[in-house]
Amino acid sequence: MLNPMLLDQLGRPLRDLRISVTDRCNLRCTYCMPAEIFGPDYAFLPRSELLSFEEIERLARAFVALGVQKLRLTGGEPTLRRGLPELIAQLSRLDGVQDIALTTNGLLLPRLATDLKAAGLNRVTISIDSLDPEVFGRMNGLGTHPQKVLDGIDAALQVGLGVKINTVVQRGVNEDGLRGLWLALREKAVVRFIEFMDVGNHNGWNLDGVVPSREVLARLSADGTGAEFQALNPHYPGEVAARHRGADGHEIGLISSVSAPFCGDCTRARLSAVGVLYTCLFAGAGTDLRAPLRAGTDDAALRDLIAGVWAARHDRYSEERGEVTRGHKIEMSHIGG
Repeated sequence: MLNPMLLDQLGRPLRDLRISVTDRCNLRCTYCMPAEIFGPDYAFLPRSELLSFEEIERLARAFVALGVQKLRLTGGEPTLRRGLPELIAQLSRLDGVQDIALTTNGLLLPRLATDLKAAGLNRVTISIDSLDPEVFGRMNGLGTHPQKVLDGIDAALQVGLGVKINTVVQRGVNEDGLRGLWLALREKAVVRFIEFMDVGNHNGWNLDGVVPSREVLARLSADGTGAEFQALNPHYPGEVAARHRGADGHEIGLISSVSAPFCGDCTRARLSAVGVLYTCLFAGAGTDLRAPLRAGTDDAALRDLIAGVWAARHDRYSEERGEVTRGHKIEMSHIGG
């Protein structure tokens, strides 16, 4: 029997599925895929190990039957997956899917945005961490100019996609340019500022590199206090970003996984490019769905397997960060952000 109110051990429903379609990326951001680790000789996954579009569609259908309403495609960089509009078209035809989104660096949107929108994509979240070419070039690891991302933002807006902008904030790296970035982009889209997180194993995370969201808010304000911003109610339970509105009416978002964890409202499951189900961004292990899928397991058994994993879920890493030993974690490039 299908269960639209499947709950985990902490009473959290399954509502969102993030699907990684590739582990490859055309940038080498220091907080995700640092170039010294993911260099020219790095062994990325062969095509045969990636879930096919048909396999992704079948697993997505199982998740939707269990209560998922929103799908988000991630990577790596998902626009590198050949035929991505075809996958979006397949997913958009699933009964029960209310929203399909894409997390991207935006570099390929000038040539893909029209096809993605036509296929059924609703929204994109585009990452840009600085408008200073030198700072952004260091952060993306390849010297890529921010204008290439700005062109992607404009392309998405021109075809009618909903757009949000993500900015990862790191102490001593890009915090001085936050207000300038917001002032330049606030007319285009809501900008969300993300605390530097300890995702994966290679990004050199330490607490000293975190700029707490309360400081970000102060840096964004004209008087340096943050008092001009008014906290807003969330649009829905489990919303990742805490919303605030400035005195001029423009909204920002603060994603505070380190200073103000929001695990208690988390409704997200993550599916890696090779079909492993993870119940937390900071997970160290997951459940292989590709093997039973390719072994001929029927849809009912797949749903039961997924339901069992979610029903047993009790992770809340961000809330326990100071209490547990930090072990090996899955790389963000394998399961998206």
